[in-house]
Amino acid sequence: FSSPGNLGEVAPEIKASERRTAVAIADLEWREMEGDDCEFRYGDGTNEAQDNDFPTVERSRLQEMLSLLGLEMYQVQKLSLQDSLQISFDSMKNWAPQVPKDLPWNFLRKLQALNADARNTTMVLDVLPDARPVEKESQMEEEIIYWDPADDLAADIYSFSELPTPDTPVNPLDLLCALLISSDSFLQQEIVLKMALCQFALPLVLPDSENHYHTFLLWAMRGIVRTWWSQPPRGVGSFREDSVVLSRAPAFAFVRMDVSSNSKSQLLNAVLSPGHRQWDCFWHRDLNLGTNAREISDGLVEISWFFPSGREDLDIFPEPVTFLNLRGDIGSHWLQFKLLTEISSAVFILTDNISKKEYKLLYSMKESTTKYYFILSPYRGKRNTNLRFLNKLIPVLKIDHSHVLVKVSSTDSDSFVKRIRAIVGNVLRAPCRRVSVEDMAHAARKLGLKVDEDCEECQKAKDRMERITRKIKDSDAYRRDELRLQGDPWRKAAQVEKEFCQLQWAVDPPEKHRAELRRRLLELRMQQNSHDPSSGVQEFISGISSPSLSEKQYFLRWMEWGLARVAQPRLRQPPETLLTLRPKHGGATDLGEPLWPEPLGVEHFLREMGQFYEAESCLVEAGRLPAGQRRFAHFPGLASELLLTGLPLELIDGSTLSMPVRWVTGLLKELHVRLERRSRLVVLSALGVPGTGKSTLLNTMFGLRFATGKSCSPRGAFMQLITVAEGFSQDLGCDHILVIDSGGLIGGALTSAGDRFELEASLATLLMGLSNVTVISLAETKDIPAAILHAFLRLEKTGHMPNYQFVYQNLHDVSVPGPRPRDKRQLLDPPGDLSRAAAQMEKQSDGFRALAGLAFCDPEKQHIWHIPGLWHGAPPMAAVSLAYSEAIFELKRCLLENIRNGLSNQNKNIQQLIELVRRL
Repeated sequence: FSSPGNLGEVAPEIKASERRTAVAIADLEWREMEGDDCEFRYGDGTNEAQDNDFPTVERSRLQEMLSLLGLEMYQVQKLSLQDSLQISFDSMKNWAPQVPKDLPWNFLRKLQALNADARNTTMVLDVLPDARPVEKESQMEEEIIYWDPADDLAADIYSFSELPTPDTPVNPLDLLCALLISSDSFLQQEIVLKMALCQFALPLVLPDSENHYHTFLLWAMRGIVRTWWSQPPRGVGSFREDSVVLSRAPAFAFVRMDVSSNSKSQLLNAVLSPGHRQWDCFWHRDLNLGTNAREISDGLVEISWFFPSGREDLDIFPEPVTFLNLRGDIGSHWLQFKLLTEISSAVFILTDNISKKEYKLLYSMKESTTKYYFILSPYRGKRNTNLRFLNKLIPVLKIDHSHVLVKVSSTDSDSFVKRIRAIVGNVLRAPCRRVSVEDMAHAARKLGLKVDEDCEECQKAKDRMERITRKIKDSDAYRRDELRLQGDPWRKAAQVEKEFCQLQWAVDPPEKHRAELRRRLLELRMQQNSHDPSSGVQEFISGISSPSLSEKQYFLRWMEWGLARVAQPRLRQPPETLLTLRPKHGGATDLGEPLWPEPLGVEHFLREMGQFYEAESCLVEAGRLPAGQRRFAHFPGLASELLLTGLPLELIDGSTLSMPVRWVTGLLKELHVRLERRSRLVVLSALGVPGTGKSTLLNTMFGLRFATGKSCSPRGAFMQLITVAEGFSQDLGCDHILVIDSGGLIGGALTSAGDRFELEASLATLLMGLSNVTVISLAETKDIPAAILHAFLRLEKTGHMPNYQFVYQNLHDVSVPGPRPRDKRQLLDPPGDLSRAAAQMEKQSDGFRALAGLAFCDPEKQHIWHIPGLWHGAPPMAAVSLAYSEAIFELKRCLLENIRNGLSNQNKNIQQLIELVRRL
C-alpha cells in the first residue's frame, strides 16, 4: 500500500477489527520507512491513539467476562461433561443465582432439566444494588443505537461500554459464549443437544473476540436427530428421521446492517411460530435482560429449523427450512456475513440506513447468486439516502422493488410476518440451494474459519469408525458373520446356565442331570473360546484402548452415529407404527423375539467382548484353561473405564434376556479398584413398560444418555454411573449413584402368558432386588404391570424392599393441573384380577391380603407422582413443557432427600453389590 490510510479503501472486505489491526501494523512499518514521528490518519477517520489499544482492550474484555463468571480457571483444563453432572448440595435446591459466578452452573442445571427458563440470567440479591431505572436504560440504549452511523468512534464507545459488574445482569448470549469457550467438546455437545430439545436457537459460529479465530460448531451438533413428516398427510412414506448435520434444507439468513429499529430475532420467532403462540427460539431485546449490552457475543451465528408435522393446518412450510441469525453488524463481522451469503438461498438485511460504507460492502457481493431482501424502517434513517443507494444496488444484487420491504411502527405485524413467509415459500418452490450443516462447515473451512471437528483426535477416531462401518452392508449378516459369539451359542449357554442355577435350589437335585448340564455348558464355552475376535471387534477394542481419553470418547460417539447410519430402513418408521409392534394389553408373544427391531449398536461389540471373557473365565474355573494363558482378562477393565466416562453399559443382555454374571461382576471388580476408597453406592432403577417415558425421565433428571424412542432403543437393561461431589458424599451417604434403566425388558405380559410372564417377573425381581430406590413409570396409574406386582410380592417375603416412587406420566395432554383423585383412588383400590393372579403365581394362600398388606397400598405411605406432558405444543416443533421440567426436578429432589435421610434400602459398597448380583 502507498500509505496505511489506503487500506480501508483498498480492502473493504476485511473485517473491521482485523483491518484496524492490519492498519496499525502497516502504520508502524510506514513510519519506520519514513523516519517520521507525525500522526497518521486512517481511512475511517480515526487516529493511532484511538486504535493502538484496540486489540488489548478486546482481549481483556473476554478475560474479564470469564473472570466475572468464574470461568477463567477452565481455559487450559476445560470444563467437562462429568464435572457438570456431579450430584452436589445444589442438586437438591431450587436455588436462584445471587452472583455472576453462579450463572454458568445455574444455566447448566436448568438446561440439564430441559427448563425453558434456562437462559434467564436474573440474579436474586440480598441487597438491591444501586442501578439505573429500566426506563433510563432503554432511553440510553435508544440514544446510542441511533447515533450517526458515520461516527465510528461513537460505535466503538457503544461497543466497549463498561463490563457488567457483580450487580449487573449478564446478557444470556454472553453467558452462553463464555460457557462454550470454557467447555470441552463433549460438554459443548451436551449443551447444544439440550438447547435443541428446548427449541432454543443453537450456536453455529462461536466468536472469539480475543483472537478473531472463530469456531464453526459442527461436532457440537452431531448428536441432534430430528423427526418430521413431509406433506401430503402423514404416513409411513412421509415420515423422516435424520441428523440435522446431514439432512439438506434451504437456508435463510437474517442480518443487521448498521442499525435497525426492527428486531431480527423477534421477526424470526414470529416467522417460526405457528398460530398466535409465539415461542422465543431466538433471544431478543424485549425479553428480560435482552437489552443488556452484549460484551463478547457479537459475531455469534445462531441456527434453528422449521420441521413440518404433516398437518396442513399447523405447518408453516411444507418442508424443513433452516434459519440463520447473525448477532451484530455485518460491517464488523464480514467473515460471518460472507459465510451466510455462500450457504443461504436468501439473505434478509434489516437496516435503517444505507451509507456509502454499507454500499461498498454490499457492492463486493455482486458475484453472489444469493437472493437479497431489505427490511427498512425509513422514518428512523435517512430516507432519501436509502433510496439513492438502493437504486444503485438494484442491478448489482439483481433485485427489484419487491425485494425491499418497509416496516414501521404502524405496520401490521401479522401481515408483515405473512409477507416474509410468502417470500420464503416462493423461494422454496423455485430451484434453490439446499445445504446441510456439513456443507456449511465445508464453506466455513474455505473462508478460514476453524471447525471444531477438525482436531487430530476426532479425525483419528472417525477414521477408525469408518474402517468398521464400511464393512457393514447388512446388519443381520454382520452380526452373524462378525459377532460370532452372540446369537445361538450365547442363547444356548444362557439357557443351560439358567437351568443349572434353578437346579441349585432343588431339594434333592439329581447329580447325573447336574453333570450333564455342566458338560453341555463347557462344550458351548469351548466352542465360543475357539474363535478369535473378528477384525471389526479388534478395531473396536483398539479404539476403546486408546491412551487418550478424548480420542476414546470421540471414537464411541462416532461409533454410535456410524452404526445408526447403517441401521435397517425398517427401523425408520413413525412412532405410531412402532407402537403396533408391541402387543397390546401384554398379549402372549414369544420372548425370544424382540418387541421391536433392535438396531446394531455399540452394545453389540461390548457384548462380544463380554462373551469372550465369559467363555474364557468358565474354562479357567473348570480347570480346562491355565490362568496364565488368558487373553481377555483385561476386557472388564476397559469396560469399567467406559462406565466412568459416562457410557451406559448393558447389565442384562437384550438378546437372551439374561445377565452375563462373570462379565458383570468382573466389570464391577475393576470399577472397585479404580474408585479405590470412593466405592459406596446407591442403586436407583427405573422400571416400566416401553413407551412410558422412563428413559427420558432419567435423562432429564440426571443428564444421562439412555436411549429413547423405540426406533433406536436396545432391548436390554443398561446402567450408568453418576459421581457425587466429594464435599457432598458424606452428607448423602454415598460416593456414586448407579442408575439402571430397565429398557424393554418389562413388556406388560399378562399372567396368562406363561413363560413370558414368569421371565418378565424374574427380571423385575432382579432389578428391584439390586436397587435401593425404584421408580415405577406408568402411562396410567391403574396399569401396574403384573410382573412388577409379582416382584413386589417376592421382595416382600425376603424383607428387601427398595424405596419406591410410582410416577404417572401424562403422555398425551399438554398439562396436568394436579393429582387426579380418580387415578389415585384406582391405585388404592383393592387388588383386581392382575393382583390376584400375581399372588397365585407366588402360591400365596391369601393373595388378596398378601398384596393389600404391601406398603404401597397404605394411603399414609403413598409415593405417587403425576408428571405433566413432556411437550408444550405439537411435535416436531414443540418445546419441552416447563411444568414437566419442574415436576422432574421435584421428583429428583425427593429421591435424593430419601437417600440422604436413609429411607432407601441400606446403601452398599461395590463388593456388596457384586455379592448381591451373584445371589440374585
